[in-house]
Amino acid sequence: QVQLVESGGGLVQPGGSLTLSCVASGNIFAINAMGWYRQAPGKEREWVASITPGGIPDYGDSVKARFTISRDNAKSTATLQMISLKPEDTAVYYCYAAISTTRWVHFQDYWGQGTQVTVSS
Repeated sequence: QVQLVESGGGLVQPGGSLTLSCVASGNIFAINAMGWYRQAPGKEREWVASITPGGIPDYGDSVKARFTISRDNAKSTATLQMISLKPEDTAVYYCYAAISTTRWVHFQDYWGQGTQVTVSS
């Protein structure tokens, strides 16, 4: 079994910052892309950011210049640094990773349980 464990969510005031962490564990042979989605109540799930194994990031238009995604391949972790947070950023944030569990590489998507981010005064 593979598990993604997320942490770092919470309540922050507008303009504040939060850092989310995602740690993959279990029977992992290799990890390809990692990234984050978010979903606010009553809205569709929205892609936030992704990062390649070599560290090349990409971002959704709504978070560019405010969020930074990074990864540590040795620790099987991904991090989302969020600054200048807005009320519109309030959502459950989900980490995902494409993971192979065998040496005969075959990647499948795994998801974290989600962590709540609330931006409010």
